Amino acid sequence: MNTQGANAGDTSEPAQDNTLTRRRFVRNTAVGAVVVLGTSAISVPGASAASRPQCAALVSGGPMWVTPDCDDPTYNQPVIDSERDLTSPVPHRKVSGHFDGTNKKFTLCLPPKGQWQGRFFHKVYPLTDENAADQDIAFGADSGAYVVQTNGGTGYRVDAAAAKFSRTYAAKYYGSSRRIHGYIWGGSGGSFQTIGAIENTEGVWDGAVPFIPGTPYSIPSSFTVRALARLVLRDKAPRIADAVRPGGSGKPFAGLNSVERAMLRETTGFGVPLHAWEDHAYVLGLSAPDGLLGFTAVLRTMDPTYADDFWSKPGYLGTEKSALGDIVRAARIDLLTTVQKVDRDARNTPTSLVLASAPTQADTTGLDFTVVGGDGTTVIGTLKASLDPATRVVTLASGNDTKVLAALDTGVRMRLDNKWTIAFRAYHRYQAPTRPGFYAWDQYRGPDGKPLYPQRALQVGPLISKSTSGGGTHTGKITGKIIVVGNLVDTDANPWPGDWYRARVKEALGARYDDDFRLWYSDNADHLEGPVTGARAARLIEFTGILQQALRDLSAWVEKGVEPARTTSYDVTGSQVSVPEHAAARRGIQPVVDLTVDGADRIEVPAGRSVTFTARIEVPPRAGRIVRTEWDFAGTGTFAAKPFGPPRPVVEIRQTFTYTEPGTYFPVLKATAQREGDTATPFGQVPNLGRVRVVVR
Repeated sequence: MNTQGANAGDTSEPAQDNTLTRRRFVRNTAVGAVVVLGTSAISVPGASAASRPQCAALVSGGPMWVTPDCDDPTYNQPVIDSERDLTSPVPHRKVSGHFDGTNKKFTLCLPPKGQWQGRFFHKVYPLTDENAADQDIAFGADSGAYVVQTNGGTGYRVDAAAAKFSRTYAAKYYGSSRRIHGYIWGGSGGSFQTIGAIENTEGVWDGAVPFIPGTPYSIPSSFTVRALARLVLRDKAPRIADAVRPGGSGKPFAGLNSVERAMLRETTGFGVPLHAWEDHAYVLGLSAPDGLLGFTAVLRTMDPTYADDFWSKPGYLGTEKSALGDIVRAARIDLLTTVQKVDRDARNTPTSLVLASAPTQADTTGLDFTVVGGDGTTVIGTLKASLDPATRVVTLASGNDTKVLAALDTGVRMRLDNKWTIAFRAYHRYQAPTRPGFYAWDQYRGPDGKPLYPQRALQVGPLISKSTSGGGTHTGKITGKIIVVGNLVDTDANPWPGDWYRARVKEALGARYDDDFRLWYSDNADHLEGPVTGARAARLIEFTGILQQALRDLSAWVEKGVEPARTTSYDVTGSQVSVPEHAAARRGIQPVVDLTVDGADRIEVPAGRSVTFTARIEVPPRAGRIVRTEWDFAGTGTFAAKPFGPPRPVVEIRQTFTYTEPGTYFPVLKATAQREGDTATPFGQVPNLGRVRVVVR
């Protein structure tokens, strides 16, 4: 494997007539410096784009293979639009540009020369723009790295072109001939791009940190299985949540009937973490505007006959003679009703309707609204709208066809139908992977390994995965070192895909596996990146610091041969990932907080009686020291710091508290580790939580 990056003085980067125009730019900002850059040019010596080979796929129809020695035929002319010297969030040179003939933009944020240590960090995500977050710029500078970001959309080609150009610019800006190392990182959809990049380029990036990863079959299946569970478990979800909370019974299946138990087993077997059910509204999509059904429109285009097959053909849940089939059919809405009233705005455009009748089903998410003729079958057109069943009011969304709006009047007939969104919820059953190793689907196979249900001719997940990753197929054939970060309460991608990809890499690398791959699991962390606020903070951590430490450890691994923490020790049973209770056995870099209240995980006391919390906090070997402890006795997500002495790898503390009001409380102790034991830095902070239950009578 060749992990050599482009030399700092690499002269083979694509250029436009061997020069990059720097346009005149004047900027006056309240937080940055005032900068005036006159017209000048940056010479890019070396071969012209026309004389260099074009990057191409290694196999027909495969993803593009990108190296420093080839030019992407689309993104081979970088143009600098502006250069600004800023002081916020930290002093840096911001270079903004685009690739000529495209709408793709890039930004480089370079710290001062005395701070730069010869590397760059490059974050990717399909929906991001080219402007790096202040936190990422400051972290990069603090880590001796400049930052690269693009609005590349899906795939990795734009980012590869930007990464290669950044080396040329940085070498000239810093006046350096040293080798420049690069590291790509991205989560969720960005993990697909990151993996696609590190598998299908060589010498562009030296390492990668994909986090909260999925598999090529994750979308839409990780959403459909939860939407199906909503039909069955919505009423029992609070009971399941209480069972998995701290001090709960630990028996989430208790009190469920046979079909409910089967559905919870299916959801759990698919990888939805049991502990994630504490936020059952999120698991079931009760608070999601699209009810987890957002990919229905994509499916209707890609597999247009699916819904009709679901409701008419043997083997599908829509026709299955079972208790679950009965529930699915009872959820079906096919209502022909009449418009009783039309509300209009000042321009006489309809804004809402009142219907003569409304569905009796509890879940009306994803209804189709079709205006029909007097015969009830002739379609006039469809509407984008939402329904309040209690008031029978249909609120019209923007973007509706003016001809359909013009047809709306009192007495007009309308059909409300959810055949597609109900059918969509079971789609994962008919998408069993053809590649081995996707053990979440084993529950849908018989003893002979064959699928139990009809399978669709089109496998949607891999097509979405290929589109997002730039044609990549998760082969495991990485061309640099990689640290994968998975989260144990990840409802959206689930934890098990990290283990699945580990197996792919091990199969591809063989004996070199431990030299190039790590998988770290983070406890009490979900799929949502960024600050954790409000009540969520009482049970979830922000995992930004874990990603930052992964990037730092990755760069030390590549540049100095310093091996990072070993892969987290874990077990997978029925697609559920579990980790050891103690830090030394668990490994990774996250501290473990063992909290008890009066020696247990649950206690019942009368109001006014003091309780004593005891905690042992331990950091895995060589992973740092505890620098902060914070208490939230009410379990509301509001923490107060409590001193414990100097930073150290193991901390044991006792704290007494008195509850004066009756109620059920879930007090939390948050402990944060930092590699160097730095109590002041905002970077590389690795938190975890300890929680118990206190019932006050």
